[in-house]
Order: sequence, then C-alpha cells, then structure tokens
Amino acid sequence: MERRKVTVQTIMSMKGKQRIAMITAYDYPTARLVDQAGVDGILVGDSLGMTVLGFENTLRVTLRDMLIHVAAVARAKPKALLIADMPFMTYETGVRDALKNASKLIRAGAEAVKPEGGQEIFDVVNNLVKFGIPVMGHIGLNPQRVLSLGGFRMIGRTEEQAKKLIEDAKALQEAGAFAIVIEMVPASVAKAVTESIKIPTICIGAGPHCDGQILVIHDVLGLTERPPSFAKKYVDLASIIRDAVAKYVSEVRNGEFPSAEYYKDIKS
Repeated sequence: MERRKVTVQTIMSMKGKQRIAMITAYDYPTARLVDQAGVDGILVGDSLGMTVLGFENTLRVTLRDMLIHVAAVARAKPKALLIADMPFMTYETGVRDALKNASKLIRAGAEAVKPEGGQEIFDVVNNLVKFGIPVMGHIGLNPQRVLSLGGFRMIGRTEEQAKKLIEDAKALQEAGAFAIVIEMVPASVAKAVTESIKIPTICIGAGPHCDGQILVIHDVLGLTERPPSFAKKYVDLASIIRDAVAKYVSEVRNGEFPSAEYYKDIKS
C-alpha cells in the first residue's frame, strides 16, 4: 500500500494517538533515504550551519543557504512533511520581512516554516498563518540566541522559566502554530507543556513525554564530532566512510584500482 502524504493536518491529528518521528536532512539523497525509512517530518534545520558548513553555531546561516538546501530536499519529493527553519534575523525585524522571507522558503519547496521564540513572536506567527503559511513553533533553548544565553544550555530549571515556557506554548498555539519543538528542557517541564496545549510537541533533548521526537541526522549516523549528550548514535557511519576511503586510497597507491581487467570491462 502506497504511503500517504503527511500534511500539517496529519501531524496535528497524531497528538495522543501516535508518536511523531522527525529528523533533519539537508540534501537530496539524505532526504530520499530518511523518507523511505518512514519519518513523519523532515526539518531542513539551520543546524546545517554546524553539520554541513562547519560553523560554530547557526548565526551565520543565511536565507540563501536555507533556500539552496530546502530546494535540494524538496527535489526528493518526500511523503514526509517538509519544514524549513527561518534563519537568524529573517523574521525578528517584523511581520513584513517574515512574510517575505517565509514565502521564499515555501516557494523553494517547504511546506511549513519554523521560527524560534514564544510570546515575543506572536504577531509574526499569527500573520504567517493568516496568509497561508503553516508555522511550527520552537521554545526552550533557542540556538539563535546562543550569544545572549551564554552557550547551549538547558532552559526551564527554575519555576519562573517553566511557567514562561507554558505561557509561550499557549501563545504560539493561540497564534496558530500547528506544533511546537521543545529543545533542551527538563522532562517534567516538557511534560507539563505538552499537557497544557492541544497541538503536538516535538522534543529534542527534552525527555520522553512529548508527542514526538526529532534528532539531527548527523548525530543519528555518528557523523558529529561532538554530539549533544541527549543524542543517540544508531550507527558509526564515520568509521565506515573512513575505512572505505582508506581502502580506495590504498588500492590507488598500490595499483590495484583500477585493475587492467576492470578498465578493459569499462572500455568494452
């Protein structure tokens, strides 16, 4: 039976019924493979700044970077819902800029966008949704605010912070967000947030009580040099790649590749 296309409505209907599995992807072949594996959502995250471009954080990722990678993932024509991060300073400057930049991501192939923040971006989220652009929220650790936060750290340890997270989630729901990512928050707080709203929550480093989970593909595959503590490595692909390329290098230097027989077959 052919798999049905996952939509925003699909994701919303899964709350309380089936856990949502999401992952990041930044290129055509990876998107094709993760989609074949059955993920519900693919996020083209601005995490590509660190995983693909070699930056220390996400702040140097541009809208142009995102458009290139969103378009590449979209060419895989995934059944999974395709969500694009809105990079740093593409929505904070006001509703007009947010609409213009989000529309470019949609035209590139995204089916929803994800800005970071809570109550302070209510108007941005509300207007994007009003004009037909689905929005996934993102609360807890906001990587785009790493400078003001003093690093990547857990949010919600104090009662005041926990209360604000719940208020942020409710505000995003009211603004029209269809789901919310909760990043680096104590599990008990993520649970409270999840129970306080009607839309799905997707955890990353926030425990098992959310409606779904998301991880960075490079962490899952063992390609990250210094993965976060909450990530799970499902395969050591880095070693597999190194071993394969080392074997190729050895065969080239030893004259084993290409062999005369191999070359003859190629020519014929």
